[in-house]
Parts: sequence; C-alpha cells; structure tokens
Amino acid sequence: MRTLFYLSAITIVLFLSCKQEKKAPESPTQMEKVMAIHDEVMPKMGKLGKLVGELKAKVDTTEMGQKYEVAMKDLQEANTAMMDWMKGFGDRFDSDEILNGKELTEEKQQWLDEEEEKVKVVKEKINGSIERAEKLLNK
Repeated sequence: MRTLFYLSAITIVLFLSCKQEKKAPESPTQMEKVMAIHDEVMPKMGKLGKLVGELKAKVDTTEMGQKYEVAMKDLQEANTAMMDWMKGFGDRFDSDEILNGKELTEEKQQWLDEEEEKVKVVKEKINGSIERAEKLLNK
C-alpha cells in the first residue's frame, strides 16, 4: 500500500513538473525601452523648472550672471526638447501601439527607431543641463 502511495505521489509530481514549463522573462520590447527612457527623465522636469527659477533670479550683466543665463537657457531648451519629443511621438503612435504592444507597420517601426534615438538625445540634454546647473549653483 505504501509503495502504491509513493509511486502515485511521484507520478503526480513528475506530471505537474512537466506541465509547468518555466517561461523565461521576456525582454522588453523596443517600445517599452523607449517609454522607459521617457519615464526615467520625465520626473526630472520638475527639478528642471525649479533650477530655471533659481538661475533666473541670479541672471544679470556680470560675467557670472551671464553664466547663470546660459545654464538657464540650457535647461529651457531641454524642457522644450522633451515637450517637442512627446508631441511628435504622440502624433506618430496611437495608445494601442504605445501601451498594448500593437504590432507596428514597417514604416512605424522605422519611426520607432528614429524616436528611440531622439529620446536618448532628450535624456542627455535633460541630465546634462541639470548637472551643469547644479554645478554652477554648487549643489
């Protein structure tokens, strides 16, 4: 009787282990990678605006005041680059493509390649302008 119980238990365990194939975690799609870059830098937009305000108060005609103005404009350009990228991206792709992984046409795949490069540039502008402004403000 015990042998039958153990044999049944082993058979059930083997059966279940064969049925439960472990799926390897899927790597993110290109769209998810693009959105991850956006999601990484978007929260920094508030910091960017705060730094613009701090720099604006220090802008004057002195040499240092001019440096503050350059840093401020750099931040403003980074902000504009993000806003322009988001608008252009939203004009090219619909919500199903962005959020639900809807298959892209060949043309839209080319666009996604372009948008990935653009958002990387935007990321660098945002991070670089914040870093330079903070250094100038000794933060």
